Amino acid sequence: MKIMTYKIVSKKELAPTIKMFEMGAPVVARKAKAGQFVILRIKERGERIPLTIADANPERGAITLVVEEIGKTTKELGRLNEGDSVLDLVGPLGNPMDIRKYGRVVCIGGGSGVAPVYPLTKALKKAGNKVTSIIGAKTRELLILEGEMQETSDEFYITTDDGSKGHRGFVTDILRKLLDEGKQIDLVVAVGPVPMMKAVADTTKPNKIRTLVSLNPIMVDGMGMCGACRVTVGEKTKFTCVDGPLFDGHLVDFDELAARRQLYEPEEKRALKAYEEKIGGADDS
Repeated sequence: MKIMTYKIVSKKELAPTIKMFEMGAPVVARKAKAGQFVILRIKERGERIPLTIADANPERGAITLVVEEIGKTTKELGRLNEGDSVLDLVGPLGNPMDIRKYGRVVCIGGGSGVAPVYPLTKALKKAGNKVTSIIGAKTRELLILEGEMQETSDEFYITTDDGSKGHRGFVTDILRKLLDEGKQIDLVVAVGPVPMMKAVADTTKPNKIRTLVSLNPIMVDGMGMCGACRVTVGEKTKFTCVDGPLFDGHLVDFDELAARRQLYEPEEKRALKAYEEKIGGADDS
C-alpha cells in the first residue's frame, strides 16, 4: 500500500523563530474554513501537533501553516525545506467560525496568534463587516503578516512591548482606547498567548461585548477521544478539538487553561535539550 506524504511547496521566514509553510494537501484545501486547524506529524515516531490553517488555496491544492519554533517538534519542522515532506496531516478539524455580518468587528492577534486570526479577519471583511485589526509582538522583528492584516482591515493598529514599532504597550491599550472613544463594537475576536486573550476578555466584559478567543491547549488525537484538550467554559467541560477552538472569552477558565498547558513543561524541556544537543553534534561533524 502506498503511504501518502504531504510535501512542502514553499517556505518563508516571517520572523527569526516563525516560519510559514505552504503544504500540498488538496482535500484539506478544498474543505477548509476560517477557524479550522490540522494535526501534523513529521515522522512515524513523531509528536502530533495542532496548527491553524492560516490560508487555503483549492486551485493549488495547498494550505498555509505558520509555525513558531518553541519546542522540539516545532524546531524540527522549522528545519525542513521546500520539497521535504511530512508523514501525516489530518484535517480540517474543529468548528469553523460563524462568518456573517456582525457590524464593527475588532480582530486582535498577539505574536504568532496573528496567523490564525488572519483568515478570520479576511472572512469577516468579505462578509461586509467593518474590521478594525490590532496586532502585537514583543519587538518589531517578531511582527508577522502586517501587510496581509492591513489589507483586510478598515482600521489597523500595531503595538510592540518595547515601542520599536507602533504603540508602545499592549493590544489591550488600543482596545481600551477604542472603547473610551465610544466606538460601537459588535464583536471582538482575539488569538494569541493565554494572558493576552484573558486580558482582552477582561477588557470587553464590563461593556458586555461578545468576545471570541481561539484556545490552544495540549492536544493529541483532535477528534474528542483522548480528552487531553479539555477546557472549562461556563463551568462546563469542553473539548477544544470538537467543541472549539473558538469559545466565548467571558466564560473561559483561563487560569485552568494556563495550568494545563504547563503540565508537561519539564518533559518538553528535556526533549528540546536532547534534540538541540543531537542537532548540535550533527552540525559539528
